[in-house]
Amino acid sequence: MKELTKAEEQVMQVLWNIGQGFASDVMAAFPEPKPAYNTVLTIIRILEKKGFVTHETFCKANRYTPSISKEEYSKNFLGSVVERYFDNSYLNLVSAFAKKENFSIEELEELKKIIDNAIDNEKQ
Repeated sequence: MKELTKAEEQVMQVLWNIGQGFASDVMAAFPEPKPAYNTVLTIIRILEKKGFVTHETFCKANRYTPSISKEEYSKNFLGSVVERYFDNSYLNLVSAFAKKENFSIEELEELKKIIDNAIDNEKQ
């Protein structure tokens, strides 16, 4: 799966949030300052070529729908980052964050609960 550029990701974030919509719906959902209408249309066409977006035509207007969920893209993107920067090890990823970030005690306890639950699920 190809990675999204920053501009492509911004358009996808809007589409993921609204579910589907016409270009005018996408434009309306953008925060200020809004990009140019033609820029958004160009990015949507690129996203269609990459397989991230599909469309249905109604008269002369296209309604755009994400063809990949945000969760699916996030999972693939994170896997790519782990592979390239953390020797394909999620342990290395979590360790890097645990060492460099200033986690609060509450956050560390929550992380421990998540890990404990994952261990329990694997044992079952």
